[in-house]
Amino acid sequence: MRRRIEAIPGRPLPYGILGGCTDVIDVDDVHELLGVEWMALGCCPVRDTDWCSDESPGEESPGSPPGQKEFCDPAHEEADPVTIYAGVRCSTIGWSYQEAIEHVRASLELGEQQAVESAFWRYTLAPRAIDLTPAEGPVSLAQGVAALEGCLAESYGGVGTLHVPTGAAALLGCCNIAYVDGNRLSTLAGNCVIVGSGYSAANTGPDGTPAEPGTAWLYISGPVVVRRGPIDVIPDRAGASIDRRVNDRRVLAERTYVPATTCTVCAVQVTTCP
Repeated sequence: MRRRIEAIPGRPLPYGILGGCTDVIDVDDVHELLGVEWMALGCCPVRDTDWCSDESPGEESPGSPPGQKEFCDPAHEEADPVTIYAGVRCSTIGWSYQEAIEHVRASLELGEQQAVESAFWRYTLAPRAIDLTPAEGPVSLAQGVAALEGCLAESYGGVGTLHVPTGAAALLGCCNIAYVDGNRLSTLAGNCVIVGSGYSAANTGPDGTPAEPGTAWLYISGPVVVRRGPIDVIPDRAGASIDRRVNDRRVLAERTYVPATTCTVCAVQVTTCP
């Protein structure tokens, strides 16, 4: 008879969407878990002003009169919730309700980052992205990152977020594209890098088409903020967790997240062959 021991522990990947690149907010107001909306900050351009003109009187000015200001309407943005869950089924013999709770909570905490990444990719990044892939096809990873950072810089002046599938992460070191910066990864331009296993699971383009073998999709966005609620365990009573027809115990743990980003989202397809 084998001896029963504790499960082998695990820990989420350190540079995922719940890592150092992201502001993770444990909400106090449960209404925020129904979705949030806001007026975008930083998406409107900041311009310089010409205060004088070298043209002689009477000549027609080619542009706006010196000193004339332009105004921008801040964009309305919003983010929807996603509820992720883990479920465990086990025999009631030798497995208590409390043990099932501990097991399912640990399972959720280990895998929740991957689930949030997959949902954020499919429901937020891909549908909003501008595809920068040239007509000739996928580019090198260095070229792709350069194009993405340029795209974001044209519309947003702050630090953005590069989203990279785990399957392409090793290539970030080939050309010193990213480096460890404290508890996060950064590019030479200063943008934060999220390396996501959930991104690898999705790995689709803006139209939802999966990447061909030997290629990957990269995205870039503004800063990422993730709101999350508490872990809910269902059912909340031992007796209700038992399916008496087969004498099994079923316990579910779930948590609601509201991942959000701002301004422009750009995408590019890259090759994964260095």
